[in-house]
Amino acid sequence: MAKLHFHYSTMNAGKSTLLLQASYNYVERGMATYLMTASLDDRAGKGRISSRIGIGADADTFDAGSDLFAMIATRQAEGPLACVFLDEAQFLTEPQVWQLARAVDDLAVPVMCYGLRVDFLGKLFPGSAALLALADEMREVRTICHCGRKATMVVRKDEAGQVLTGGAQVQIGGNETYESLCRRHWRAATGDRS
Repeated sequence: MAKLHFHYSTMNAGKSTLLLQASYNYVERGMATYLMTASLDDRAGKGRISSRIGIGADADTFDAGSDLFAMIATRQAEGPLACVFLDEAQFLTEPQVWQLARAVDDLAVPVMCYGLRVDFLGKLFPGSAALLALADEMREVRTICHCGRKATMVVRKDEAGQVLTGGAQVQIGGNETYESLCRRHWRAATGDRS
């Protein structure tokens, strides 16, 4: 039975690595997969899912105006499709998450979404909130804070390494911009903004 899955975490937990590995497992067994990623994250190149450990694969891109159900249906019409893998799921809109749920329900294709749960201010991304509400299966991908505890939060830093406590929700960046922390160290870094 097809399901909508959401694998979530903070930065640098290995979400893209897990996505690429899972897709490879299908392909290795002769089953076709369909990879998708957000067009706004082009750090590895346009339409490329890449991992910090050096593996990557080409993918179709989506933006806020994309009809994901139509994209999946078009791909499925081209031939057998075992699974859809979507990276950067935090950038989905709520209607797009419903489109993915419809693809699972009406096209009988599993959809595996990978993305961040919260932003640098500790707030849910719209796509993540919708996935938390609609996904059939959810899995936290864990990473650790510098203290060894589970990291559940992320801070954004400026060019000088100072922690930012305001700004736009979306700013593409990697290790030079973001650091994953446990909640205690996130509160300390952001001035305990509770």
